[in-house]
Amino acid sequence: MRHYENLVIVKPTLTAEEIQANIKAIEEVITSNGGEIAATDAMGMRKLAYPIEKNERGYYQVIYYSAAPSAIAEIERRFRINEELLRFVTIKYDTNREIKAWNQLVEKANKKAETPAPAAETPAAEATPEAATEEAPATEAAAE
Repeated sequence: MRHYENLVIVKPTLTAEEIQANIKAIEEVITSNGGEIAATDAMGMRKLAYPIEKNERGYYQVIYYSAAPSAIAEIERRFRINEELLRFVTIKYDTNREIKAWNQLVEKANKKAETPAPAAETPAAEATPEAATEEAPATEAAAE
């Protein structure tokens, strides 16, 4: 089993649920071909360097996994068939030095997945004062 990394860019026109369903389908393609997913890193919606199929943005997802070299051709074939993917790239980690770097990337992705992202907490914190100000007059009116 060799170590690989796949970066996939999903179309931004999909809803959040559809994007997550596509990511799950991509992970299923890897596992169904004998791959073992070590970690995933959701990089989120980002601006593309150049428009792809008239899309200026894309949802980036990195998947770190181990698989047999013979499975990569089938995994990439299935990625090409998926019309929801704008681009993908497969990176093979071969030498001991590269494998050490792959392990560090996996650890970093796992730590990132365990800790909540500060950007995700910010909108919730901003929404709380608005909700409190809207509910406060209703609560005072109900008390009277």
